[in-house]
Amino acid sequence: MCGIVGYVGPDASARSLDVVMEGLSRLEYRGYDSAGVALVAGDTVFTDKRAGKLANLRAALESEALPVSSTAIGHTRWATHGGPTHENAHPHRGGDDGKIAVVHNGIVENFHALKGELLAQGVQFTSETDTEVAAHMLAAAFAATGDLTEAMRRVVGRLEGAFTLLAIHADQPDVVVAARRNSPLVVGLGDGENFLGSDVAAFIGHTKQAVELEQDQIVTITPDTYRVINFDGTEGEGRPYEVTWDAAAAEKGGFDTFMEKEIHDQPQAVGDTLLGRTDAQGRLVLDELRIDEEKLRAVDRITIVACGTAAYAGTVAKYAIEHWTRIPVEVALAHEFRYCDPIVDERTLVVSISQSGETADTAMAVRHARSLGALTVSVCNTHGATIPRESDAVLYTHAGPEIAVASTKAFLAQITACYVLGLYLAQLRGETFADDAKAVMAELHTVPDKIASLLTTMDRVQEIARFMSDTRAVLFLGRHVGFPIAMEGALKLKELAYIHAEGFAAGELKHGPIALIEPGQPVFIVVPGPDTPNELHKKVVSNIQEIRARGARTLVIAQEDDEEVTPFADEVIRVPHTSPLLQPLLTVVPLQVFALHLSTAKGLDVDQPRNLAKSVTVE
Repeated sequence: MCGIVGYVGPDASARSLDVVMEGLSRLEYRGYDSAGVALVAGDTVFTDKRAGKLANLRAALESEALPVSSTAIGHTRWATHGGPTHENAHPHRGGDDGKIAVVHNGIVENFHALKGELLAQGVQFTSETDTEVAAHMLAAAFAATGDLTEAMRRVVGRLEGAFTLLAIHADQPDVVVAARRNSPLVVGLGDGENFLGSDVAAFIGHTKQAVELEQDQIVTITPDTYRVINFDGTEGEGRPYEVTWDAAAAEKGGFDTFMEKEIHDQPQAVGDTLLGRTDAQGRLVLDELRIDEEKLRAVDRITIVACGTAAYAGTVAKYAIEHWTRIPVEVALAHEFRYCDPIVDERTLVVSISQSGETADTAMAVRHARSLGALTVSVCNTHGATIPRESDAVLYTHAGPEIAVASTKAFLAQITACYVLGLYLAQLRGETFADDAKAVMAELHTVPDKIASLLTTMDRVQEIARFMSDTRAVLFLGRHVGFPIAMEGALKLKELAYIHAEGFAAGELKHGPIALIEPGQPVFIVVPGPDTPNELHKKVVSNIQEIRARGARTLVIAQEDDEEVTPFADEVIRVPHTSPLLQPLLTVVPLQVFALHLSTAKGLDVDQPRNLAKSVTVE
């Protein structure tokens, strides 16, 4: 959530506000309900902030321009403490003279107690936020020290919770100071200018040189320098790295929406996630896994922790990993994991899945797992994010920036990465498991072309979506790996079209859900291939007959060689043939396209659905 941008440039520069506004625009995908900026000019801090979209702030700045400045910070806020009002929007000023301005991502959990102390001292508050507490504390600490970095160090020692803080002060006009704990922050290094951002999208148009910060660190940037210290005042180090994607990757690429672009990015996302994983002999080599092979061989239980779409990716992976390794796999919702007294020990591998690597629930689940002695591996799309840094090992997906709130290409990349992890574990176990791993990896490399081919056949799916724009409820059925795909299809429709949608295991029909079937009820059925073991194909075809006999409109997703479904389907959506465990990488694509175009037909904002944010960074 919350987008944060900071900039310091040369004194003669007049572009600080432009840089910050551009950065905020690139961070809109994170979700927000207000926006604001602050800059230093002369011996004064100037601010402007507005409730609502960034366009409201932009219009205000065009109507009444702020002074030219070389130092600025900006913020897009997702309301936590206090509603989405003008008063609660960031930046917040601190002190009687208003010379300090602060923006903040996260939650200060002990702000009530701190606010009580400040009120007792006569401090006046103008908002309901926890952020304003930090602003007043920083003002007092600066008055005592005369140095913004030291003031920040003193204040963060008293704060509890998850936070990133950026601050500027009129008495240090060419400085921005920031601190992070359990919340994202990255430094961008330019030529005579430096940047701060919630992620690299904030400054990717200006530099590809970035610095990854560790937990509990403070960074001070000036036009020519950056300095990192730890919360205890000792010198710290950031880890420089080069961003491997450019500003164009965050643009729509000729598509009407980011989500449509990202659906079409999926062949590359899957292909890139497979790159560099094997040696010349076809054996998996995962250099990112910094865990001793003997410890991984000793694993006798796997727990996957994730939320939302990532949890469905984990559920798909469960079927595959258990089949390939014969290790039992449990999928736990990250926000429940800590509270269910999980059975975890040193022979448990806890795999976390998070696109952003900043999902608060998942981060806390990883910390809890480590406290219990488990091995932890992060599957993540964001280099240097909190969750991979705090895990024993990381397996990065390479989906590139995903801007649309509803996840598509990250979902396929997560499944792919989990497959790679499962096959690597199978390879470590040797014998026939290793042979399976080599064969499956070879087939996985054929999947990107199949997805690309499938995307060229989606015209009829788009037509169906437009025809169904007034539909009030849609059901989704699947079995085996098709079950989590049914749930993901339903989630996409809920996220984007705001209509009732449910995904069920098809075998549950007679245990209750079949009561929902009435004439005209649209039902998507994800059909396993005819070569799926245990006669699952026949059983799902029987499910189709059952619901059609009761008047359902059957929308069947089936392999291109499956003719047995044709007599019982009102619509058949064909996907290329692939082995059963890899089918989710194909069968989910028509459901993504359907949700996208039904939402578009309703005139809704596909990229930024209501009430949702891209990265949930608070519990």
